[in-house]
Amino acid sequence: AMLNALRFGEPNHPKTRHLIAGVVSGIGSYGNCMGVPTVGGEVNFHKAYNGNILVNAMCVGLARTDNIWLSAAKGAGNPVVYVGSKTGRDGIHGATMASAEFTEGEDDKRPTVQVGDPFTEKLLLEACLELMATDAIIGIQDMGAAGLTSSSVEMADKGSSGIELHMEKVPCREPGMTAYEMMLSESQERMLMVLKPGREAEAERIFRKWELDFAVIGKTTDTKRIVLIHHGKTMCDLPVDVLANEAPQYKRPWVEPPKPAVLAPIAPPASILGALKTLVACPDLASRRWIWEQYDYSVMADTIQKPGGDAAVVRIHGTKKAVALTTDVTPRYVQADPYQGGLQAIAEAYRNINAVGGTPLSVTDNLNFGNPQKPEIMGQFALAVKGLGDACRALDFPVVSGNVSLYNETLLPNGTYQNILPTPAIGGVGLMKDSARMATIAFKAEGEAVILVGESKGHLGQSLYLREIAKREDGLPPPVDLKAERRNGEFVRGLIERGELTTCHDCSDGGLLVAIAEMAMASGIGAEIATPAGTQAHEFWYGEDQARYVLAVPLGKSGAILAAAQSAGVPAQILGMTGGGLIALDGSNVSIRALKDPHEAWLPELMRG
Repeated sequence: AMLNALRFGEPNHPKTRHLIAGVVSGIGSYGNCMGVPTVGGEVNFHKAYNGNILVNAMCVGLARTDNIWLSAAKGAGNPVVYVGSKTGRDGIHGATMASAEFTEGEDDKRPTVQVGDPFTEKLLLEACLELMATDAIIGIQDMGAAGLTSSSVEMADKGSSGIELHMEKVPCREPGMTAYEMMLSESQERMLMVLKPGREAEAERIFRKWELDFAVIGKTTDTKRIVLIHHGKTMCDLPVDVLANEAPQYKRPWVEPPKPAVLAPIAPPASILGALKTLVACPDLASRRWIWEQYDYSVMADTIQKPGGDAAVVRIHGTKKAVALTTDVTPRYVQADPYQGGLQAIAEAYRNINAVGGTPLSVTDNLNFGNPQKPEIMGQFALAVKGLGDACRALDFPVVSGNVSLYNETLLPNGTYQNILPTPAIGGVGLMKDSARMATIAFKAEGEAVILVGESKGHLGQSLYLREIAKREDGLPPPVDLKAERRNGEFVRGLIERGELTTCHDCSDGGLLVAIAEMAMASGIGAEIATPAGTQAHEFWYGEDQARYVLAVPLGKSGAILAAAQSAGVPAQILGMTGGGLIALDGSNVSIRALKDPHEAWLPELMRG
C-alpha cells in the first residue's frame, strides 16, 4: 500500500492548481498502473510552500521474516549485476538539487527529475520477487538518490567489501554517456544486486523473460575500494570508507526559535454553528475526495477502510489480521514550538492508529526543513527531532526508517528568503489482531451516546478556529501530555479490540465540534449535543487539546464505558445523543447537508478555477 503527504502553497497562488493536478495525476497514474493501492495521506495548504511544495510518499509492504533480503555486498569475486531500465541522463544531480536553495533566475535546476515508467517498475518488481524465490541473491538494493554511486558504495560498505565496476557494460539509452553521468544518473526502475557465482545465467533468464535489461557490470573485491573502469581507463579508485563513513559531519550552530506569546482570550463568534460551516469548508478541512477518487485505493481488494477516516486499514491474506496506516504532522504547531510540534506529530499518528483499533508498531519520518545553515532553522530541526524521539520512547512507537530534506527555501522578489514551515511528516503503522473488530468514524445508529474521551481545556493557540474565524496565526500550540496519550489511547483501543466499540474518531484539526461534524457527514446521522456548564462554548468546541477521542456507543452500554474510564483514570463524559439529520447545539442547529455540500465542493471548485 502507498500513502502520501502533500503540502501546497496558497490555494489562490497562480501555480497551485497546476501543481495539485500534476502531482495527483502522477501519483494516481503510477500507483494505478503498478497495481498498488494508494490508501491514505494528507494534503495541506500554506503560503510558506508557495515556492517549494512537498511531495512525501510512504510505501508499506509485507515480508516473510525468513525471506528478508539485505543490501550487503559480501564476499570477493561475486558478480555485480545491473537490472531494470537503461540508464539515461535524467535525474543527474537530483540529490544535490535537493540540498540547494532556489534563487531567482535558477529555475533551470528544477528539471533534474527522473522520468518514471510504472509498467517497467511492475515488471521489475515481479522479476525481483521471482529471483528472490531462489537462493541466488547475496545482496540487492535499488538505485535511488545518486543512482549507481549510492547503491554500489552502500552495498560495499555494508558487506565490508570492495566493488569494481566496468562502466561500458552499464546499459545506456543515450549515446556518449560518461562514467560520471552513469554513476550519478537517477533513472528509475533499476536495481543493483550481487549474485552467487555461477547463478548469472539463471538470473538472466528471469529478467529477459520479463523484458528487462540484465548486465554483469562488475565484481566484488576484498580491497574495500570502489574502482570504476571505463574502456580500460581507471576513472575512480577510492576507499569505500571515504564515501560511506568519512563524509563531513556538520555541527551546525543552532538557537531556539522565539516562541509566540501566550494567546490572549479570543472573543466568541457570532454563531458557533456558523463558524462550523466555515471551518468544514476551509482549505485544511475540506474533503479530499477529489484527490483520492483518482487513486485506485481498492486494487487487490484488501483495503477495508478507505481514505477519509483516521487511518487506512489493509488486511493480511490468510489471517484475521490487518495493518492500520496513517500519515500525520501539523506544521503550524512545529513552527510555533518545534519541540511540542514534534511530540504532537507522533502523538497524532499514535491516536489515528488507536482510533481504528490498531496497536501502534512503528514510525517512518520524512523531515522537511529549511536552510540548516541558519541557526534558527537548525534550532527547529534539533528541537523537532528531540520531540519526535521523546514521544516515540514514551509511546513505544519506534522510528525504523525515514529521510531528510533540507534547504527548502525560496528567494522572494523583495530579496528575503521564504522557508517552508518545518514539516516532519510522520508515517505510522499498526497491527490489528482481528480486522472484523475495526472502528470507523461514521455514526452507526440513532439514539447512541456521544462520549468524549480526554480532557478539554479549550486551547485555541495555533488552532484552525483562530486562523479561519479570528484571522490570526499566533499563540502556542496545544501542549502534549504523553502519559495521557498512552493512557487514553490504550483505553480506547481496548474497547475496540473487545468488540465494545465500532465508532471512534480522534480530535485534531478544528477541535471537537469538527470531529463530531465529520462523523455526522460520514454517516448522514446527526447529533444533539450541549456545551458543558462552566465552559466557554467556542473554546470547548474548537480548542485543539490533544489526547482526545469521540466515541458513539449504544445508550445501554454508555454507563459501563464511563465506569471503566473512571476506573482507568481516563476522563470521559457524555456530550449528547446521535439522531436526525442535524447538528443541534444549545438550541441552534445546522443540517448535515448544509455542512457537507460546501465541505465536498471546495476542492472541486478550486480545481475548476
